[in-house]
Amino acid sequence: MSVAKVTEITASSTKSFEDAIQQGIARTEKTLDKVKGAWIQEQTIEVEDGKISEYRVNMKVTFVLKD
Repeated sequence: MSVAKVTEITASSTKSFEDAIQQGIARTEKTLDKVKGAWIQEQTIEVEDGKISEYRVNMKVTFVLKD
């Protein structure tokens, strides 16, 4: 039997939402073992001079706890 925990993180990118998600997961895996999935809870943008300057995602990441 395994037990999982969910933690919430925010990641950003100047390229795209997908890049923000990839960066967030890559950074999470440096800290947490056994990352199993993520739920994208919210997507937002920052705008400067009428153009998108940053893509942000809030996500809940699931990982399995060590025995």
